[in-house]
Amino acid sequence: MLKTGIFHPQLLRVLGEIRHKDLLVIGDAGLPIPKGVERIDLGWKQGSPGYLEVLEEIAKVLVIESATFATEALEVSPDFHKEALKLLPEGAPVSYVPHTELKEISAGAKAIILTGEFTPYTNVVLTAGCAY
Repeated sequence: MLKTGIFHPQLLRVLGEIRHKDLLVIGDAGLPIPKGVERIDLGWKQGSPGYLEVLEEIAKVLVIESATFATEALEVSPDFHKEALKLLPEGAPVSYVPHTELKEISAGAKAIILTGEFTPYTNVVLTAGCAY
């Protein structure tokens, strides 16, 4: 039995399978899952687990090369978004696209992790980096 870190077996498997340039999406409770993309649904009630909590744990174990957010996050929940940016590795490039485009990009993801988050536009597409 693991004593620290992430315990969720499906999430651990996906994290272990991710390679350089693979996409991993962390989304709010309402983010649609495109056909053919693996769904890891962590949410079990409103707000739990929270988007920031999940992003923080993923950032501890995944090499993040870049991140893409919806432009709407800057307008709708700017303080929340600033907290998300603090969890990313220093110097990692950040880009913004309209939410409709972010959903299109998510069709190419290895997996989408859904949280219990109800804050609008709390979604990020992470591009995996290389550990060496």
